[in-house]
Amino acid sequence: MEGLTSAQVAQAKRNIVPRRSSRSFGAIIRANVFTLFNLVIGALWVLILVFGHWQDSMFGLVMVANALIGIVQEWRAKRTLDQLAVINEAPVTVRRDGRDRELPPHEVVLGDLVLLGPGDRLLVDGEVVHSDGLEIDESLLTGEADPVHKQPGDQVLSGSFAVAGSGAFVATKVGTDAYAVRLAEEASAFHLAHSELRDGVRNFIKYITWLVLPIGALLTYSQLSNSADFSTAITGAVAGIVTMIPEGLVLMTSIAFAVGVVRLGRRKCLVQELPAIEGLARVDVLCLDKTGTLTAGGMDLDRVLPLRADRPVHEALAALANADHRPNATAQAIQARHPSSPDGWRATETVPFSSARKWSGADFGPHGAWVLGAPDVLLGEDHDGYRQAATLAATGARVLALCRTGDLSTVTSDAPGGSGASAAPETPETSETECVALVTLRQRIRPDAHETLAYFARQGVTVKVISGDNPEAVAAIATGLGIPDGHRAVDARSLPDDDPDKLAEILDNNAVFGRVTPRQKRQFVTALQSRGHTVAMTGDGVNDVLALKDADLGIAMGAGSPATKAVAQVVLLDNRFATLPHVVGEGRRVLANIERVSGLFLTKTFYAIVLSLLTGVLGMMFPFAPRHSTLVNALTIGVPAFFLALAPTLERARPGFVPRVLRLAVPAGVVCAAAVMLSFWVAHSDTSTLNEDRTAAVIALFLTTWWVLVLVARPLTWWRVVLVGSMAVLFAAALALPTVRELFALEPSGAGTDLAAVGISAVAALTISVAVRLAGTLRA
Repeated sequence: MEGLTSAQVAQAKRNIVPRRSSRSFGAIIRANVFTLFNLVIGALWVLILVFGHWQDSMFGLVMVANALIGIVQEWRAKRTLDQLAVINEAPVTVRRDGRDRELPPHEVVLGDLVLLGPGDRLLVDGEVVHSDGLEIDESLLTGEADPVHKQPGDQVLSGSFAVAGSGAFVATKVGTDAYAVRLAEEASAFHLAHSELRDGVRNFIKYITWLVLPIGALLTYSQLSNSADFSTAITGAVAGIVTMIPEGLVLMTSIAFAVGVVRLGRRKCLVQELPAIEGLARVDVLCLDKTGTLTAGGMDLDRVLPLRADRPVHEALAALANADHRPNATAQAIQARHPSSPDGWRATETVPFSSARKWSGADFGPHGAWVLGAPDVLLGEDHDGYRQAATLAATGARVLALCRTGDLSTVTSDAPGGSGASAAPETPETSETECVALVTLRQRIRPDAHETLAYFARQGVTVKVISGDNPEAVAAIATGLGIPDGHRAVDARSLPDDDPDKLAEILDNNAVFGRVTPRQKRQFVTALQSRGHTVAMTGDGVNDVLALKDADLGIAMGAGSPATKAVAQVVLLDNRFATLPHVVGEGRRVLANIERVSGLFLTKTFYAIVLSLLTGVLGMMFPFAPRHSTLVNALTIGVPAFFLALAPTLERARPGFVPRVLRLAVPAGVVCAAAVMLSFWVAHSDTSTLNEDRTAAVIALFLTTWWVLVLVARPLTWWRVVLVGSMAVLFAAALALPTVRELFALEPSGAGTDLAAVGISAVAALTISVAVRLAGTLRA
């Protein structure tokens, strides 16, 4: 018990644990900079800077903004998690050279004598060498709510913590050998949340990139053939190629995700990955761990059921709870209702509670000796109180028997601090034990749990309660919270291990599961996903890490283990379960609005593809320059899409994002391209300049895409009318103001040509309306 010497410490292995709060800063930069999108846009940007005018290169700023938003947001999340990890590093008390000292966790070494008291967290594995009523809470490892009594020779694991008594253990595994660290290592590989939206945009860019090669070559050849000016030819080719790429959609998606992250941050919710916002909107099954999620720490005194009306039941209960100077969770629950001992009830002898004995007691002199403990230990099976206690326990309540007994001196040999564990828990002499009351306690349910679960029920999200605790206790909590079929708890020990289909069927048909192991939690997630569900998993313990990693969306509690926070996409920093509805609501807002504005961006892509093919095949000059595209896109897509993407909405996310968007974008894009090309052809004459012809085409391009904006913005509330109306006013101002006309190379050629473009655009707008109505993509 003297601990290691300084010389031994110098040669021992240290507790060095790599901190993995998320990707490294270098990995964050690489992931956001070295993308296919940035490669294509960057190459075109360089071409314009070398051969064209700076006014035509403004599209490159989108690439820079998109990369910066992704880098800054993920770096902020990483920094927050690193700070949380440091805060969680409580000092460890060790004994060295016979003296106790507090050390940071990384200075603990193999073989150190680690001292434990109530509330101390175990950061390394070890073997107990001294126990004075030491009880360890292993719920973060096993999900079991009851603390475990530890005796010398017992093993203790990192990730657990002491809740009662005191003791000491020798560190046998430190650093990456410790249990909690090894478990975290399994889940250390960083992965992004699944995103149908992100994958859809990425696939668009991938396919368009392959189209860019042949179409770009054809377009470049046609521009060089029709222009003696190499710079003009390159500018025209780049205009067509850049317009094909929905670069604004990538930026708008990042902005909408980032704004969602900021909004959730104000509610103490940390989103580590931007695409996780989308995952929130698609979740249809939410797996909840009972301990730490539905229940808070500690217990509540539920009922006191007197069996003898002539005994001072409440006085004895209050005196017993206040007799222990280091009260456990049971005593604390009773103290909450009885904060002090009654007058005259002074304990002359006490026996503290231990898990091995399963009872505690005290002698109050003239009032007699009283004990409080497990009915199956204190009462015989033929006792009426025993049968009543069994009935109460079946409801999930924790039941204790309050008994008056004889002299406690005959049973104190098993008290903490004695010579060691006895062969069996000793009990008071049953002939002298009189049961006077039954006491029930219930785990403390979070005050916001009921309302939060009701929200998910209204939203069509199925809740599954998964816990390592006994099924009866889990069922009692679920029933009290109104979870459908909550009374039918399934004991996970009876579930099939080698039949995934049967397991998935059981999971679909039941909502509450007890005695679930960490490995089974992972199997549950996989089985639910095999049925087509989008699964979110909440957890706070080391035992939840692997399931959180495999879930479509992992949600960790801020007070949970560092390993869970490292692998989860969302961390509830204030541990408030009530934050989850806001999390889901924010995800749905972002996704529904991004889908809405995606139609605008992809309409641009398809009219650019059609225009590029037409100009290449017909051997014409491209009908507008990059700066024209920048102006029109800003007024019909960029600025309005920003406001539309951030508008409130309660739409639930639906699968099939890509097909729905294409049913709008393809017909609208083809019609817009036809209108632009026709206006460009009508404006062309022997006396007109290229800029005059392009100005007519730009007018047609603005009016047709502005009409698509009107259709997408419906229903036209007052602020949406103001939004689309102001875009038309700004375009008219660009045509009217000489400085702006010069900046964007606009040269109206005359009223006749411009009115022809307006007429063509009106016919095109009517055609687009009919086409999208037939496609059924927009609600009237």
